[in-house]
Amino acid sequence: MWPRDMAQYRLGLFTSLPIVWQETEDIAGLLNSDASPHWALAALKERGEVQPLDVLTGLSPKLQMLIMAQPRPLSGPENVALDDWVRAGGVVVLFADPMLTQESTYSLGDRRRPQDIALLSPILTRWGLLLQIWDELGDIQDGQFPVNMPGRFSLVAGSDCTVESDGLIAQCRIGKGHVLAIADAALLESGGAWDDAQRRDALLRLLDQSQP
Repeated sequence: MWPRDMAQYRLGLFTSLPIVWQETEDIAGLLNSDASPHWALAALKERGEVQPLDVLTGLSPKLQMLIMAQPRPLSGPENVALDDWVRAGGVVVLFADPMLTQESTYSLGDRRRPQDIALLSPILTRWGLLLQIWDELGDIQDGQFPVNMPGRFSLVAGSDCTVESDGLIAQCRIGKGHVLAIADAALLESGGAWDDAQRRDALLRLLDQSQP
């Protein structure tokens, strides 16, 4: 359940996508105050205070939710810290795209470029999930939000997760915490058949769905 005072709710944001900072070739563009904020950042701020995170070690117990949107690969200590935080009662909404379709200003190999392939096998396996790439699966569609070349989650032995929408969405009870995982990140783009207002509504519905 969401708290009555949303200002007291804290969301961590751990992402390689240009949600907090726009893609630009120079510092002047990065600091341009006239640039409109990403629609997803504005949407997240409707649910509480957003705290961008560079690392996942030392996750604060004051964070009630962690949004992981096409994150970079985690280090060993980050995998441990994240798992401990979830098992203590944390909520994760994870967008893990096995083949990111969002275009980038930065070329392949540029460290500023969003993560093209979600490489999260250690923590996903720990939670009971396996992420398969889209081209092994055929076309998966879901009317709740836009998808583009999505993946699919399957369950490993002993998993305490459930999957829906042909594996596009997985939900896991991890200790006292909860994980909602989506095998695609196309929702967090802009343009296309879904406008930003529709994408905002879909994102907020997913956040609501993540609440225990």
